[in-house]
Amino acid sequence: MNGMSKMLSSLLTILALAYGSVAALLFLMQDKLAYYPQIGREIQTTPREHGLDYEALTLATSDGERLDAWFVPARGQAVVLILHGNAGNISHRMDSIAMFHRLGYGVLIFDYRGYGRSSGKPSEEGLYRDAQTAWDHLTRQRGIAPAHIILFGESLGGAVAAWLASREKPGALALSSVLTSAPELGADLYPWLPAKWLVRMRYDTLATMAQVSCPVLIAHSPDDEIIPFRHGQRLFDAAAQPKAFLPLTGGHNDSFIFMRQEWMDVLAGFLSQHIENKTPSMPPF
Repeated sequence: MNGMSKMLSSLLTILALAYGSVAALLFLMQDKLAYYPQIGREIQTTPREHGLDYEALTLATSDGERLDAWFVPARGQAVVLILHGNAGNISHRMDSIAMFHRLGYGVLIFDYRGYGRSSGKPSEEGLYRDAQTAWDHLTRQRGIAPAHIILFGESLGGAVAAWLASREKPGALALSSVLTSAPELGADLYPWLPAKWLVRMRYDTLATMAQVSCPVLIAHSPDDEIIPFRHGQRLFDAAAQPKAFLPLTGGHNDSFIFMRQEWMDVLAGFLSQHIENKTPSMPPF
């Protein structure tokens, strides 16, 4: 019995050490789990290759980083600021760029620090600063009225978009497959770990939604295998009116493909209801 007790004690010690090691890895390596700039680091295409005129930009942040960006003009005066997810770069978002362009909206899209050709290393504070830089470019350098700017955020970019919407006054906010917060998502992905206490980053979309006053459209799929559907439902419940919810179909990274036309129809209807997008009048000759 004594030998059995020692064996059991040794086994429990090994399990405790393994559990502690995994918890420590989650705490120390979470930046590598949250950000994937290395996926498709090269710019694979440009809007011009898809028949769209565009302006290549470099946006300078207040802390000295340089962000690679594209501005795609359109016939209307309103502009969509796209805040993409945690993997890939702006060249992987041609579907979204083309969709908004077909709807008559200009587009500004940029790569966060450390992504694509942008300098630096991603962090929560850094991504917020990058989003603010893009907003300032639209409002200050281009003179676009906040009411004519739509913030569109996908996945992690939705948390950044909601943060920006809580600080500024955009015309509308559209969120696709977005998390309520990093700690809550960590608890969903690692239910056997005290993830809520281990996750250092916040990305607290749910909290910032209480401070968002513009119209909000939220889209989420019940089949999302990364960010559970209830995240989208809770964000919708927290949003103030006017708001709309679109249930998507498919997984986290392919729901847009399955719902392309319905997503476009709902998005077009929602934006036309809340955003004035007249073609700017030409000056007289």
